Amino acid sequence: MAINLAEIIILCLMVDWLFRKIGMPGLIGMLGVGIVLGPSVLGVMNLEMLQVGADLRMIALIVILLRAGFELSKESLDKVGVQALLLAFLPALFEAVAITIFGPVMLGLTRMESAILGCILAAVSPAVVVPMMVRFMHEKRGTGKGIPTLILAAASIDDVVVIVAYSVLIGIYTGSNIHIGWKVASIPIAIASGILVGILAGIILYKVFDRFNPRATKRAMAIIGVAIVLVHVGDFLETKDIPFAALLAVMAIGYVILEHRQRMAHEISLKLGKIWVFAEIILFSMVGAQVNLQAAAQAGIYGAALILIGLFFRSIGSYLCTIGSPFNQKERLFIVISYLPKATVQAAIGSAPLLVMASRGMDTVPGEVILAVAVMSIVLTAPTGAWAIAWAGKRLLQQEPAA
Repeated sequence: MAINLAEIIILCLMVDWLFRKIGMPGLIGMLGVGIVLGPSVLGVMNLEMLQVGADLRMIALIVILLRAGFELSKESLDKVGVQALLLAFLPALFEAVAITIFGPVMLGLTRMESAILGCILAAVSPAVVVPMMVRFMHEKRGTGKGIPTLILAAASIDDVVVIVAYSVLIGIYTGSNIHIGWKVASIPIAIASGILVGILAGIILYKVFDRFNPRATKRAMAIIGVAIVLVHVGDFLETKDIPFAALLAVMAIGYVILEHRQRMAHEISLKLGKIWVFAEIILFSMVGAQVNLQAAAQAGIYGAALILIGLFFRSIGSYLCTIGSPFNQKERLFIVISYLPKATVQAAIGSAPLLVMASRGMDTVPGEVILAVAVMSIVLTAPTGAWAIAWAGKRLLQQEPAA
């Protein structure tokens, strides 16, 4: 596995340099490396590497979410409160409803199967969006109106809402004994519990750091360790049907330390930025390795058309969220573009309906269709979405003068 990891690192560094030279985000090249080395093309990625891929992706995602948390000041969050709440719900709702309506006509799925697909597709990808927003924060693009902060906060809640909605629908579809009222109530409970636990963890951490005064590198590693534990606790609580948004807890840690120990937060953020150089390679190459090009091809032109229809209605929902806001037309367009990429959630749960159907002895054809469309959504939107966000950020967002 070690030599496989070395190959991935070297190739990703090379394509990152090449893509940046031609004015494209390096992460597109890293996704491509994962696809080429993964099972869909060359199949040279070590089996052990693929088996630990999910854990590696999660650790890398934790690193970038921590970096995002260390950029979320109270002042910036106050600017975008209402719009963030709307963006967390409305675009996903528009997209999921559109796919529920058009899915039976275009793919031959039932209305319920189309709704399940709609929930899977409706999630925005933190793996693609969060690194871009953190970069814009560092470049001070759109920070005057808190636009990167808005998208960071909304995207994190968006995923919680979509995953809960998916779990309700798949439970109903398979005849599981679920309490719909509890599932709906679990959305605000998960958000609130995640934020509160993250705040508590942040307070404990900065007080421990005050007491023992470790170096910034050790502080960063300690925070990563705590964040990993929180995510695993979240996974355990999920099996017990206890709502807890672990990724929001991770972001809240950075927010609390920034509010109470600003100098400490900036030092830790710099260390996390260095760790991200490695984590970024792991995250995007592993996401790319999950892409099944054969499954994507099975979705065909109708699958691609359904994805585009969903994105069209999602864009309408995103734009409606900006009405009444202080954003100009260019900034509104940027928000719409930033909410398009798919990858993280689709890779994580795209195959789940198929597995559930197979385990229940149900017809697995709908599950295969759902998986194919989920994979195609990654292929179509992750690289193009990353490029579009990079392009839009430079041309549509105002760059604030350096302090």
